Amino acid sequence: MSASQQRTDASAAQGITYASAGVDVEAGDRAVELMKDAVRATQGPQVLGGVGGFAGLFDASALIGYRKPLLATSTDGVGTKVAIAQALDIHHTIGFDLVGMVVDDIVVVGAKPLFMTDYIACGRVVPERIADIVRGIAAACEQTGTALVGGETAEHPGLLAANEYDVAGAATGVVEADRVLGPERVRAGDVVIGMESSGLHSNGYSLVRRVINHAGWALERQVSELGRTLGEELLEPTRLYTADILDLAEALDADLHAVSHVTGGGLAANLARVLPQGLTATVDRATWQLPPVFALVAQLGNVPRPDLERTLNQGVGMVAVVADEVADAAVARLRARGTAAWVMGQVDASGPLTAVDTGDPDVVQGAKGVDGGTVRLVNENA
Repeated sequence: MSASQQRTDASAAQGITYASAGVDVEAGDRAVELMKDAVRATQGPQVLGGVGGFAGLFDASALIGYRKPLLATSTDGVGTKVAIAQALDIHHTIGFDLVGMVVDDIVVVGAKPLFMTDYIACGRVVPERIADIVRGIAAACEQTGTALVGGETAEHPGLLAANEYDVAGAATGVVEADRVLGPERVRAGDVVIGMESSGLHSNGYSLVRRVINHAGWALERQVSELGRTLGEELLEPTRLYTADILDLAEALDADLHAVSHVTGGGLAANLARVLPQGLTATVDRATWQLPPVFALVAQLGNVPRPDLERTLNQGVGMVAVVADEVADAAVARLRARGTAAWVMGQVDASGPLTAVDTGDPDVVQGAKGVDGGTVRLVNENA
């Protein structure tokens, strides 16, 4: 009889418990104790009740002051970037990626984030690791002005390995109905402004990890082009644009027309989603320099540029479409806030796509189920 069979028989003889099935309730309680101060730091007087309730309560009285408040909501995860965090045993930054993927998806319509919840599924609850993840989420929520009102940690032994986990979250925000940003506001002559990403952010890691494995590179490898180890570069947190976009919306008012979060699908596809039919945004690659990590992925994996551009952000994390007369002021305002920004293109009226256009990887019309406008990428990156 094998040792594992002996242990199984002994466990059955003593009675099977939740703990023997692989779920440690006490570890979950310890994780909550370690994280609760960080969570409370995100909560103002609008949040009722304490950490650990069945549901988070948020006082919506402030919405009374809106003429016609619209609630905006989004949910997302971090994808396979969590595999890098697990391999390096560094978990306090992944929360920034989660908040970036969720909260910055609602700010693009002009919505101010109100609150967020998170969900962590793991093979085994290690209190310190769970607390690190949540502390990161809480720190990012503080930075974006979002209350973290609740969450859940679920132990899934047998489904996930002991050191594996995945994270997801959902956020809700509010915007006045007559201040919603989107395709309806965009006009011919508008200017496209790019905002620098902090790196890969949280998309395309299945491609990136495949390339790295193919090249046989270790995460601890020092890479001169990056000025740090490969793992440090890959774990760089997603830049948060929430405060920048809300500031632009307040300052530019009706002259801020649309905002696009450059996530899965890349720059062209995500920009096309916020353009109306009949308009084309011509984006000039020569207006920005491709950060080293993107060139490295392309080189190591011999990845074709069209595949790179529809998978990775290529150094552009957020895009704003503004009236021409405020473009310079918008760029200056973003730079003053510490976010590198530049004019990258212009919106013009477009005719019907030709057969050449529809076969051109540099031309994207609509995306992700949105039958929107067209984006044309021209020239080469600086």
